[in-house]
Formats: sequence, C-alpha cells, structure tokens
Amino acid sequence: MAAAAAAAASAAFFFFALSLHAEQCVGCYTSIFSFGASVVDTGNSLILTGNSCPAGRLPYGETFFHRPTGRFSDGRLIIDFIAQAMGLPLLKPYLGGGGADDFRHGANFAVAGATALDVDYFLSRGIENLFSNNSLSVQLRWFEQLLPSLCSSASDCAAFLSNALFSVGQIGANDYNNPFSQNRSASEIATFVPDVVSAIGSAIEKLIEMGARTIVVPGSFPMGCCAAYLNMFQGEKHDSYDPQTGCIYWLNDFAIRHNRLLVSELQRLRRRHPEVAIMYADVYHAAMAIYASPHDFGFEEPVLAACCGYDGGAYGLNATVPCGSEGNSVCSDPSKKIWWDGLHTTEAANQIIAGGLLGPYTVPPILQACADVNWEVVGFLDGDGHMASA
Repeated sequence: MAAAAAAAASAAFFFFALSLHAEQCVGCYTSIFSFGASVVDTGNSLILTGNSCPAGRLPYGETFFHRPTGRFSDGRLIIDFIAQAMGLPLLKPYLGGGGADDFRHGANFAVAGATALDVDYFLSRGIENLFSNNSLSVQLRWFEQLLPSLCSSASDCAAFLSNALFSVGQIGANDYNNPFSQNRSASEIATFVPDVVSAIGSAIEKLIEMGARTIVVPGSFPMGCCAAYLNMFQGEKHDSYDPQTGCIYWLNDFAIRHNRLLVSELQRLRRRHPEVAIMYADVYHAAMAIYASPHDFGFEEPVLAACCGYDGGAYGLNATVPCGSEGNSVCSDPSKKIWWDGLHTTEAANQIIAGGLLGPYTVPPILQACADVNWEVVGFLDGDGHMASA
C-alpha cells in the first residue's frame, strides 16, 4: 500500500510540475539554443531530407500540431515543453532559415540521426551512419555562423548569451544505435562510450568559449526500455528482463555507464569553469519513474509497445510498414502510450519527463541556475549520476 501511494504521489507530482514551474520559469531565460538528435529535432531533418523523412508525414504531429512538423513524435517534444515553461516560443529549426529576428529567442540545431562523434570515427571502424552526417561538431559550426547576426560586439554577445539557456542533447544515442543495429557486440560498442562523452565535453567547452553561461546536458534514456531495442533483442533469456518494468537489464546498465561517465565529465568542466552553470538532466531516472509505475501516469498495456507502426505482441514493430509509411497502424489514443514509433516517446510521455526535468531531475535545478545563486554540486549526485536522497 505504501509503495502504491508513493507511486501515485510521484505521478501527481510529474503531472503538476510543469505548470507549477512554468510560472517561476517565465522570464528566466530570453532564448534557448538546442543541439542534439531526433529526440529534440524540431524540423531540421525534414528540411534536409524532404519526403524521405518519416516525420514529414502523418501521423507524426497529429496530436498537437495536427500536421507533421518534422518532430519525431505525435506532438510536442521535451524541449518544446521546456520552452513553453520559460514563456518562450517553440524553437525554430536553424536550417529553416530566416533573419536575426527569427532566432532572437533561440534556435534548434538538432538533426535526426546525428551523433556526438564525427562520421569518420565510425567509418574507420566499418560502421555506417545511415541517417545523418550532421554530428555535434557540425551543429556547433552552425551556431557559430548564426551568432554574429544575433549580437554585434563582444559586450553585446556577452549580455545576450548570459540570458540564454543552452541544451546539449539528448545526443549520443545514435553513436550506439547504429553499431547495435549493424550487429556489433556490446563489448565493442562499450569502448566507444568514453569517446562519445569526450565529444560532448568538447562541445560544451566550445560553447563556453563562445560565451555560453548556462548549459543543461541530458543523459541517456533507459535503452533497455526502448521498444525498438526490446524488439531487436527479443530473443534474450528470461532473466535478462526486469520483472517490474519489462526492460532489459544489460541495456539499461549500458545507459547507466554512459551517464556515469557524463556526470564525471560535467564535474570536471564545473571545476574548470566555476563561472558557468552546467546542469545534468537525469532523463534516465525521470523516464524510469514512468516505467516503474506506468498505470499511475495513465499509460495502458502493453506498456512498452509503440503506438505507431505496431504489429502486435508486447512491443512488436512492423518493419515492412513503419510509422510514417502509407498504411501504417496507429493506436486510437497516443496519450495512453509511452512510445510513439519505437524509438521516440509520445507527447504525453514528453510532457511528464519535461516536468521532472524542470523539477528534481536536473542538477543543479534549472531555476536555481536561473536565479544566479551560488550553487554547490557536491552532495547532489550519487554514484549512478542521479539525485541523491536527502
């Protein structure tokens, strides 16, 4: 009974966190600049690839926009909810073009399929990136090209960027997705993790050099709960699955290793740049709270199955008619599902996760960094890189 009550209370907190924090966040930042991959792409991939982009076709975008916008979900993304909580407009994709006024409140540089590491890293290992060559370093160059149109002098840029929130991620998933999908072993892919984290750290250093003063860095989602991975590894032994959540242990352990190294890198960067607020967004545990008690959040069975492109079973995905293809299957109510297309979450799940990140799952808290107070990182994180208990 106590556990059920705690789960229900946790669900209630997530549902109300976004609105509670929204009032405090308005006016907190004047712009947001977002980098990453499909989880945060607001349309760059669609602009780059046109009709070949599945997110450019219904049912993508059906819930909120009632049309496809290039977002890989049925509606808004986590970054959209955060922007709205800050009282800012939804971020425009950088590749959509426009003048300084179009990006005065920020820009989105994320591209579906993007990796933290440059494509040459993978090609040298015989691994193809089938979706995008616009890695994190490419996205940084785009920002560098945009910046002179937003501010005209060093002092002007310093003032402008001091009120901007930079979001570096979610990035790194495709550095692992691509080799896993090309049948590389987990032991080999594990050797990539330090290099992926180093690339993220280098990007943060570059942004600080350009004037960023507030940076939030999301970690990895729980890979073992991802419908696409569950479908890929559905031949796993019974004891490979968490009996409570149905997620695959070893894949979640892989994500935890990435997050631990990322937290360590962020701690190193904080020591080097005490004048910069560098926040860790614990997406892993924000999402795991949902998987641990999905019914308390209003999600229905089969919990880990995708809404769009589903072909039956616990999480089966239709490889022949995937989401965005003519004749694809789609559930009647996406708000009852966590997963949209197997790799990306629904608007309903995104809203809950965003509420958690605006609350206790970002360290130090976004509002605390915004208030420009003297924050202290030590004691906030435990060994897994998430919130330590009080």
